[in-house]
Amino acid sequence: MNVTVIGAGLSGCEAAWQLAERGIAVTLWEMKPHKKTPAHHTNDFAELCCSNSLRSDHIENAVGLLKEELRVLGSLLMTCAEETRVEAGGALAVDRHGFAQLVTAKVKAHHLITVMDGEVTAIPDGEVIIATGPLTSDAMSDAIHGLLGDTKDLHFFDAAAPLVTAESVDMESAWMAARYDRGTADYINCPMDKEQYLAFWEALSTAEEAEVHGFEDKMVFEGCMPVEVMARRGRETLCFGPLKPKGLPDPKTGREPYAVVQLRKDNAEGSVYNMVGFQTHLRFPEQKRVFSMIPALKNAEFLRYGVMHRNTFLNSPQLLDRYYRLKSDPRITFVGQMTGVEGYVESTASGYLAAVELSRRLQGKPPINFPAETAVGALGLYVSNQSIVNFQPMNINFGIMPPLGRKVKGKREKNLEIADRALGLAEVISQEVQP
Repeated sequence: MNVTVIGAGLSGCEAAWQLAERGIAVTLWEMKPHKKTPAHHTNDFAELCCSNSLRSDHIENAVGLLKEELRVLGSLLMTCAEETRVEAGGALAVDRHGFAQLVTAKVKAHHLITVMDGEVTAIPDGEVIIATGPLTSDAMSDAIHGLLGDTKDLHFFDAAAPLVTAESVDMESAWMAARYDRGTADYINCPMDKEQYLAFWEALSTAEEAEVHGFEDKMVFEGCMPVEVMARRGRETLCFGPLKPKGLPDPKTGREPYAVVQLRKDNAEGSVYNMVGFQTHLRFPEQKRVFSMIPALKNAEFLRYGVMHRNTFLNSPQLLDRYYRLKSDPRITFVGQMTGVEGYVESTASGYLAAVELSRRLQGKPPINFPAETAVGALGLYVSNQSIVNFQPMNINFGIMPPLGRKVKGKREKNLEIADRALGLAEVISQEVQP
């Protein structure tokens, strides 16, 4: 038995690992280093193209629950994330390069995974997992179009935030803290008073954007909204979004500033920081001009400017089943962001579920039921829900999981009970699917 996995991103690496751990030989194709997309900068597998954060690590948050389920189930990528973790308050953030290097090393070292370098331009025979991501190459896109016939793929635009060096941040105009003092003081907080903010907002709202073919504000995924698009929605919109000052009193005054830009550690050494929520597609000179208006960043050294790229996803409810298999040809499975699961952890979960189910089918075992009461199962059921008319990419959220069926006072308490229910189910499932 051999399975071909195309693409060594997050979902592809997770899928390849889970198959190999269950005794299935895997041929893993990756087109890097021979060919890269505009969003890729290294030759490593599982490269984090946007933020280095895997978001909240609290189980009363849906993505925190999803991560905990994956830990219980034995996810490779969650293990690597923990080993390369950098402090980020209540979030799980990783050393971007250390994480990718560790995943690459582990995958390449597995005796049942054969890594092949080069671009795959046609869908091969046999069992195939397509994990080519939202920036699938033109040749593979054409092959997928040929496979799907008249069914049209969809797309939206995604953006990455700039990176700055820690030593270039003016700490006389900033301070270290976590919001509401939760966790350790891992964020650099860059305040602005009202006059500074309004000047910044005006410059940001009118700054010149880089040309992105076919771009419209309405085609931006809400979870990765470019900061300039958000600014154009209203003068105070940023103050309720990425520049929210709540819970961040300035230690010099004891009062909350008018607006606060947060910087999050991007590597283990703490020498590089990410501008939180500052995904952008402004021209590079404009990014330098406008973002340097933030007092603490007046002399900032930008290691990477923000970039914008097109993300493609399938009309999955019409095409895929709950295990991410193509309904018209079940030997072919799609995983990752191209299925419409949005986010690093969600992509990992799709690779995990698809691989576990495929391994069971190849070994003659009955299908495994990941119910909607689990976050892993809820994602698979969302992307295969044919009742969805206007399908859009989705982060995991409690809204796609069944309610408890009883009233619980308080949102946090209710979410904790949903999480407890999910983790109890995940523990049972883990015993059934463990290698």
